[in-house]
Amino acid sequence: MSDESIRTLSTTCCISGGGPAGLMLGYLLARAGIEVIVLEKHADFLRDFRGDTIHPSTLELMHQLGLLDELLQIPHQRAERLHAEIAGQSLTLADFTRLPVRCKFIAFMPQWNFLNFLADKARQWPCFRLIQSAKVCQLLSENGRVCGVQASSTEGSLHIRAQLVIGTDGRHSTVRRLAALTSRSFGAPRDVLWMKLAKHPDDPGWSMGHTGPRQNFIMIDRGDYWQCGYSIEKGSFDSLKQAGLEKFLLKIADAAPFEAERLQTLTDWDCVRLLSIRIDRLERWAKPGVLCIGDAAHAMSPIGGVGVNLAIQDAVATANIIVPPLRRHSLTLQDLLRVQKRRSFPTWATQYLQIKMTRRRQGRNARRRSSNATLMTRVANSRWLPLLFGRIIGLGFRREKPAHYLLRAGK
Repeated sequence: MSDESIRTLSTTCCISGGGPAGLMLGYLLARAGIEVIVLEKHADFLRDFRGDTIHPSTLELMHQLGLLDELLQIPHQRAERLHAEIAGQSLTLADFTRLPVRCKFIAFMPQWNFLNFLADKARQWPCFRLIQSAKVCQLLSENGRVCGVQASSTEGSLHIRAQLVIGTDGRHSTVRRLAALTSRSFGAPRDVLWMKLAKHPDDPGWSMGHTGPRQNFIMIDRGDYWQCGYSIEKGSFDSLKQAGLEKFLLKIADAAPFEAERLQTLTDWDCVRLLSIRIDRLERWAKPGVLCIGDAAHAMSPIGGVGVNLAIQDAVATANIIVPPLRRHSLTLQDLLRVQKRRSFPTWATQYLQIKMTRRRQGRNARRRSSNATLMTRVANSRWLPLLFGRIIGLGFRREKPAHYLLRAGK
């Protein structure tokens, strides 16, 4: 490739990945007057079965930033409680109605709508730039420090020089791999198959957390359809496909709360999407000039739908810590490691609970299933455990508030 085909850009911070963490961090940096370029490998945000839960902690953040009222104008569904069905009885496992925040509910909103909203708000700041259809290929380095990226785009190759490169590009992070950041994996015994089923006018008010008698089926109200998830043993999807769609639909019918005829709209395997679950975290989130946050630093199980909101809290903590040294042009590795130190405990605590829950579900025998049902029933029958779980799921283990220099910038 000739030098003439390489386009060179310069910025203060280059973010790889236009997901919730990347766009929230880009917005906060631009709001603070920091020049930032966000690279997103896709041409748009329109993809099914991504994390579509906006938890009370994120809604509170949007209120603090003055964006909540506009955000809630986007069509969404609200859940004040999460329920499960045990032996035909609906039980409350998590209750958000007593949380000390403005919005005491989870908002279910298609992630592409949330990301488009964040991108539109970020574009209002002159320091922000989003480049789509642009994929990071290499990290640029000088004197042992990352100083930018090389990316491919529809307009050719890009060389972007930056004081800091941040990877928010998900659990299969390219930045994480190119920076040779090592991780510790905790495995996961289950995967999830996602599918859509049309809603009927006479459907009961099922909500996220509805589980069938075998505790492996969930339903999320998406307005005009149900987003359904079916938990399977890790690595068993190929064998399910070999056994045939008809047998798979019979398994779904066993767990689902409606008639088997409703499943006939699933006409082929293209209607079923596999989510391969993994739980891991980086041993070190940063090297000189590069930092990973969100799923790029710690992949989460979908249990509780907390991954998106944990990533957004990472973004707030990152902005709080790096804005002052970026303004002074004095950013060091120690500043980046402060981000990891700040976010390590909520990451560890959340993953600890997810690992415990998945290992409880790993056994196949009836005694283990009965034990799980008994535990869930005890939680639901308690006066305070649903409130505790509502706080853990809704707020997490450490909420981040934008620093005064971020809040002041928007006034």
